[in-house]
Amino acid sequence: MNVKVACVGGGPAGLYLSILLKLRDPSHDITVHERNPEGSTYGWGVTYWRGLLDRLHAHDPASARAVEEHSVRWRDGVAHVGGHTVRHHGDEGFGIGRHRLLEILAARARALGVRLEHEHEVRADRLPDADLVVAADGVGSALRTRYAGHFGTEVRAGRNHYIWLGTTKVFDAFTFAFAETDHGWIWAYGYGYGPGGSTCVVECAPETWSGLGLDRADEAEGLVVLEKLFADVLDGHPLTGRSGRGAGASWLTFRTLTNRTWSRGNLVLLGDAAHTTHYSIGAGTTLALEDAMSLAAALGEPVALRDALARYEQERRAALLPVQSAARHSAQWYENLPRYIRLPPQEMFALLGQRHSPLLPYVPPRLYHRIDRAAGRLETLRRLKRRLGPRIARTVEARNLAARG
Repeated sequence: MNVKVACVGGGPAGLYLSILLKLRDPSHDITVHERNPEGSTYGWGVTYWRGLLDRLHAHDPASARAVEEHSVRWRDGVAHVGGHTVRHHGDEGFGIGRHRLLEILAARARALGVRLEHEHEVRADRLPDADLVVAADGVGSALRTRYAGHFGTEVRAGRNHYIWLGTTKVFDAFTFAFAETDHGWIWAYGYGYGPGGSTCVVECAPETWSGLGLDRADEAEGLVVLEKLFADVLDGHPLTGRSGRGAGASWLTFRTLTNRTWSRGNLVLLGDAAHTTHYSIGAGTTLALEDAMSLAAALGEPVALRDALARYEQERRAALLPVQSAARHSAQWYENLPRYIRLPPQEMFALLGQRHSPLLPYVPPRLYHRIDRAAGRLETLRRLKRRLGPRIARTVEARNLAARG
């Protein structure tokens, strides 16, 4: 059956949903409305992990191959704390430029027959004439805001201040850098997204932010301060900000957004319009794309629209619960950084990797580290036993048979 769909917002979620719906039924009439000019987007790179790439290949191999081809990858995590550097080998991670990701998805959507209308802002009081309107217009969604009472929107602001920056320094690993100042600690997360540069997110407590004068500095002045603080990891490369957006630096506090319900009639929320998770777990783009996968699958079922939207919401809420918990604890770990930063660097970095644990805030850090190491050794022995057990049993049986013979 031909269905008319209007996606409001041309980010990864809206574009990927349009792709999946066209793949399911080319007769669908789908338009993506984006208020900004084509090619303009804020941000440098986004991260994702192997699990998402596998799901992208399962849903649309063509766009997945293009995403993988234009991504960089890493396996190591590196932490710089004072004069110490610690490196851990971990799971494979990926980075891709946000501009490039949007180019790939937009080209794929167009090739499938999706209409993309840029510089076209949809008014919240005048929704497009469509069977389904998808609010994929981000955390500040105008469509959701107009009906905030119905959706039950709640926003909780985090404590720390952060700023999203770029750099021409290409990090070869997911890099953490912690710098101590007279006003407290300030830290950066850096990851490459292509041969031309990396994303660099800087975060600190409110007292550090004001003590360093970052609350009063314009963007250029603030970048000079940060380049000096992180000179060792930047290797002389500059930091870049949101040029052309006024004199004020774009420091924010993270807003965790939730909604009591995700749909209203034929209007449904997607991606950051429906939910946000703290940037320190690097899951925002992944969750948005998974939302699109779930909504496309639900709309493909032979049920009424109301039932399809209810199924989508139920499925995604269940999937989000552990991620939201991990994000909450990750944010709290950084908000309580003094509790961990004086540990030996290897232990601090190990607990940085355990920051999603709900137990960590309630157990003395060094004790938690010892318990975690002991549990890791025990699990290693269990895996070894499972692997070698059948082999040892066969060897013993052979010896017994030989002895009886």
